[in-house]
Amino acid sequence: MNIQAKGLLITTLGVLCVVPDSLFVRLLDTDPLVAAFWRNGISGLLILLGILAFQGTKPFREVASTGHHGAIFIIAQGVSGVLFVVAVNLTSVANVVFIIASMPMFAALFSRIFLGERLSPRMLITMAVVVPGLGVIAYGSGETENAHWHGDLVAVCVAATFAGGLTAARKVRHVSMVPGVSVAYLGSAILILPFINPFGLEGWQFWLLPVYGALIVGSASGLALGPRYITSAEVALLILLESVFAPILVWVVLGENPGVWALIGGGVVIGALAVSNLVVLMRRR
Repeated sequence: MNIQAKGLLITTLGVLCVVPDSLFVRLLDTDPLVAAFWRNGISGLLILLGILAFQGTKPFREVASTGHHGAIFIIAQGVSGVLFVVAVNLTSVANVVFIIASMPMFAALFSRIFLGERLSPRMLITMAVVVPGLGVIAYGSGETENAHWHGDLVAVCVAATFAGGLTAARKVRHVSMVPGVSVAYLGSAILILPFINPFGLEGWQFWLLPVYGALIVGSASGLALGPRYITSAEVALLILLESVFAPILVWVVLGENPGVWALIGGGVVIGALAVSNLVVLMRRR
């Protein structure tokens, strides 16, 4: 297997692991903070144990050496992990994943503001298409069952927060930030704990937690390792698969119809980002 095929396989497996994320949040029919505690706590613990078992404490010392950039990344990861669960509980899964797919737009803006990078004509055109697409999704929240603009707004915060963390991580790209993900998830779970009853789940729901945590660890590993072998444009294209498959999975399992407006707006957002990434990929090749 050549290097590119290896990268494509690893990244695809990582994306497929993250597809059921929103479905599991739906199945954990409980207070959003309780679901966020278990989601972040279990996945953070599994990532922590995996790193300690195979690499020891060195990766954590390297993350600590990144200073405020690493701290921003960790805080952003922890906050976005909690807000994602809140968003899924407040609006439709389709709205959440389509809105979060716009994250590259926020990343480009933050890179312009904080890193001084120029916004390319390609990205400006992409933004000009994505923003109306998000507007269509927001409009549909008043017309579609299970959708609400409150959750849409939280999903926007998820996209912006996560993009801010990635922008900070780019300043220290020589350091793997995967250990920072475990610190972020465990830290957010610990901060949530005093305000919830973590055992307020039905018995059968506890059986979901190990599988849920393992899938998140798989997604984190795949999306962290894949970019070492393939270009960022290829990674971005594969990540868009999650935005397509997640609403379909929830629709099939739980019967949650995304609604025509979410499908139209999501199609605009996903299409614009897909074309933008394809342009980058074709230019490089």
